[in-house]
Amino acid sequence: MKVLITGSNGLLGQHLIPVFLQDSRYTVIATGRGPNRLPVQDGYTYEATNLRDATSVQHLLEKHKPDVLIHAAAMTQVDDCERNKDACWDINVSATRYLIQAAEKTNTFFVFLSTDFVFDGLQGPYAEEDAVNPLSYYGASKVAAERLVRNSKLAWAIVRTVLVYGVAADPKRSNIITWVKNNLEQGKKLKVVTDQWRTPTLVQDLAAGCKLVADKRATGIYHISGSETLTPYEMAVQTAGYFKLNPQMLEQVDAKTFTQPAKRPAKTGFVIDKAVKELGYKPHSFEEGLDIVAREI
Repeated sequence: MKVLITGSNGLLGQHLIPVFLQDSRYTVIATGRGPNRLPVQDGYTYEATNLRDATSVQHLLEKHKPDVLIHAAAMTQVDDCERNKDACWDINVSATRYLIQAAEKTNTFFVFLSTDFVFDGLQGPYAEEDAVNPLSYYGASKVAAERLVRNSKLAWAIVRTVLVYGVAADPKRSNIITWVKNNLEQGKKLKVVTDQWRTPTLVQDLAAGCKLVADKRATGIYHISGSETLTPYEMAVQTAGYFKLNPQMLEQVDAKTFTQPAKRPAKTGFVIDKAVKELGYKPHSFEEGLDIVAREI
């Protein structure tokens, strides 16, 4: 059984590949922009592909004819999407369209990664059937791509997730844990918001959730995230406590303190009952996630 993973150089892609490699039923094909940047380069096939080019995408799927495609490639920096809407649309929507068109010819099970930013944050945490209403261009691009997936002729699943954290192979990539740890270790004060709520997701949990969807050929929308609703300030305090750093260096502020191009939803987070019941999904607590990240660092 062949699985094709897009965005393999990204945080999720880096964790998806080893999860599938551990299962002998799967042959893994990874694709990303430019050269393969994963620490482990054996046991799978890597193809550098421009997903914004329909012909390249067509050739990729015709060559490998995957049984499952996990589309994790995306432009996810919310403010960058607001500043460069054409690039955001090309990567998040047009590339998804090209992959769907190619996958329809190979009868591939299509798993699409989406986000809590499809919601407006007025009534979180959200269940799968709640109405979408994005506040940012990033969120709107994901809603448009979700619509393409839902209207396709494919067997499909949409996996939405929230504030993914973990350790990437690229040391320049930070997440809330490394951001708090590095700044507090350097004696820098941090302003952290108290009026946004999320269910932060350990990247290993998200990868495991995607694998469950692929294994079960589970169709429909699944919310896969952590189970605890926390503010960024609460996450920062827990991180400071774990690493025995000074929480007094954390200043509580509200979202109005920051001027950002893209509007953020106030309260998202997910109800994950469906994933727990139908897939057997079991996320780690944020405290457990901290321990896993600390060991990887």
